[in-house]
Amino acid sequence: MLLTFLSSFGQTYFISIFAGEIQSAFDLSHGDWGGLYFLGTMVSGMLMIWAGSSADHFRVRVLAVMVMATLAVLCIAMSRISAVWLLPFLVFGLRFTGQGMLSHIAVVAMARWFVRARGKAISYAGLGFALGQAILPVVFVALMLHYDWQSLWLISAVFLILCIPLLLWLLKAERIPSDVSTSSDATGMSARHWTRKEVLSDWRFWGLIPIATLSSTFGTALFFQQVHLAEVKGWSHVELVALFPIYTATLVVSGLFGGWAVDRWGSVRLLAFSQIPMAIGFVMLGMSDSLLVAAIAFAIVGVGGGAYATIGASFWPEVYGTRSIGSIKALATALMVFGSAVGPAFTGWGIDLGVNFPDQMVAYAVYMVLVSLWTAYVTRRIRVDITAPVAA
Repeated sequence: MLLTFLSSFGQTYFISIFAGEIQSAFDLSHGDWGGLYFLGTMVSGMLMIWAGSSADHFRVRVLAVMVMATLAVLCIAMSRISAVWLLPFLVFGLRFTGQGMLSHIAVVAMARWFVRARGKAISYAGLGFALGQAILPVVFVALMLHYDWQSLWLISAVFLILCIPLLLWLLKAERIPSDVSTSSDATGMSARHWTRKEVLSDWRFWGLIPIATLSSTFGTALFFQQVHLAEVKGWSHVELVALFPIYTATLVVSGLFGGWAVDRWGSVRLLAFSQIPMAIGFVMLGMSDSLLVAAIAFAIVGVGGGAYATIGASFWPEVYGTRSIGSIKALATALMVFGSAVGPAFTGWGIDLGVNFPDQMVAYAVYMVLVSLWTAYVTRRIRVDITAPVAA
């Protein structure tokens, strides 16, 4: 949970807090900033495909400390940045270490260490994401009233460094990946363990790319365009950010319920339904200027986000087994990162063309429904080959 919380410093909902200041400091349009963000995030996703397999070989306490220290250095660099050409490099680093590696390491550890209650374990660890989304945007937007934006990145770096001893203490009795993989293996489809090469040759994996990228693409876009969304709707930035805890509350409840549901029915049966709430929330946000309706919409989007976070993370070990889960989950994480790169860029370009983000949201909702229908077909084909999940 600590690792998922610290991943916030590389997540869009944190970086986008400074979108207005970054665009102003470097004279960037919405499309320019979205394009730079796209470039840095795409490269980080490509690197995740290779680097993510390290979770199969190293203790969390070793790998995570290296990533946390690197993330802290990148936060310091953000506090000193003065040239626009450095932005894509720093975005790449923040996204790779924060959104990519810290979240990947945490989820892989839960998927490997727990079998019968894997859904619950992943949902508990995922509470760190929710805490980050609830606390950090409100705190840092408030701090921006008193401090310049680059000073806040320095504060982030100090906080990361102070958390390293805490992580080492929490994981002082951690198990070794190789030991766990031989003593707590859980098979996937056809009662066997799949390698990453075999996964890449399975058409069902490719068929799941739309659902695997849905939440990261449009959830990221929603938080990335928060400053623009507030301006179009006639709200202050603080008023919009004040709704984030509502989103987080439903995210937590939905994530915990999703963990119970996964252990009861299996993630394969639930995956196709997980993103319908996001579609509903997007329609409401796109069509209404009311803060009350927006609050309800954020709550509904949170239901989808929490459900998918647990169901999606549980899906890959359930379908492909745990022996190579680090390298396989790295593919899923890379897809998530790719989606989070496309969302800000695509919506930013749309804004530059004169289509504001709220007007785009209804079309995205239609796409979400179509993806859910397609996913229902793919998962039905998967259930033919998968062993029945064991209830906790």
